Amino acid sequence: MGIVVGSNDDLEVAIAEARKTGKPILVDFTGWACVSCRKMEENVWPLVSDEMKEYTLVSLYVDEKIKLPEAQQFTYEVNGETKKVRTVGDKWTYLQIKCFNSNSQPYYVLINDKGELLNKPVGYTPNVQEYQQFLKEGSERFKQGKTLLGQR
Repeated sequence: MGIVVGSNDDLEVAIAEARKTGKPILVDFTGWACVSCRKMEENVWPLVSDEMKEYTLVSLYVDEKIKLPEAQQFTYEVNGETKKVRTVGDKWTYLQIKCFNSNSQPYYVLINDKGELLNKPVGYTPNVQEYQQFLKEGSERFKQGKTLLGQR
């Protein structure tokens, strides 16, 4: 990712950091093998770095192969199919599907430290002005105490 300082890959850590710093959270559902993700990081993120500094960034890799401890593994159903959550990537995939009804990368979600959406999530957005507007809107809504569904 190069340009992003202070990003992490654990949602709970990001939430704690956001509470400490008073910033909203930019959740980046990404993948190691995601070409469109790298295009965003290389071509768009450097041009919106000022807006990104307003956020606590967390990059959740849906293809991370690190095994979860046995106690954290589980199964769930999606579209009539049983899926097993065995790895960190499986956990982030589950979160994206369950909470946002999406399983595509990149996928960007702006939330407050309570997990409330600040605006509508977006996927691959190569247009710098559109992505910049997405970030600015979320930041402004956060500062105003607003969420996608209304006031906090």
